[in-house]
Amino acid sequence: MSHLANTTLIGFIVGVLGTGLGGAFSFFMKNPSRRFLSSIIGLSGGVMLAIVAFELLPEAFDIAGVTNTAIGLGVGAIISAFLDNLITPPTKTRLSEKQGYLKTGILLGLGIALHNFPEGLAIGSGFAAESSLGISLAIVIALHNVPEGIAMVVPMKIGGYGALKAFLLTLLVGAPMGLGAYFGVLIGEMAYGLIGICLAFAGGTMLYITIGELIPKGKELDKGRISTIFAIFGFILGIIISKRF
Repeated sequence: MSHLANTTLIGFIVGVLGTGLGGAFSFFMKNPSRRFLSSIIGLSGGVMLAIVAFELLPEAFDIAGVTNTAIGLGVGAIISAFLDNLITPPTKTRLSEKQGYLKTGILLGLGIALHNFPEGLAIGSGFAAESSLGISLAIVIALHNVPEGIAMVVPMKIGGYGALKAFLLTLLVGAPMGLGAYFGVLIGEMAYGLIGICLAFAGGTMLYITIGELIPKGKELDKGRISTIFAIFGFILGIIISKRF
């Protein structure tokens, strides 16, 4: 098997395995309390904010510079808002609670899929530069994707999706990483700055979804402070993941 095919396969496995491990959480959610679900959503939101702040954006700054990163971030947020508008029905049609959570899960899945493509680019370009760098990036990204899978399946389960369906969707959103890895090898050193812009774009999508959808949904589930407390714990955990792995 060629180097290009090997790297593509590694990217695909990393994407599917990472979000899939998080998605497997759906099989353990039998009759969880609203307080428990609120804490899990808060924790996932905090982790994702930290990964954007301490992993995606610093990498984008190093590769593409501040201006290009800011542009990519803004475009990612705008595209997410556009997708949000497409998924949300007209204002006169009020979403039920389950429909609202299902919309959050679907929007988050779209954001994760968009996010996984530039991370695949990073894996592919890492292997193009040096095999050890590509392997390190693959391990780090797989770890990062686990809480994203959890963040996706929880609102989907609340919204009425079965465990198997929610789990399979987390596998699906991991697949774009293989495509990203393929193009990452091809890009290599020729257009390396593009990877930084893509990472910033992914950061913008995740910021919009986490701040606009995930964290507010955690507060809706339980009116107390539990989701806020766990969001802070998640943020701290995200820092540890970003800086230790």
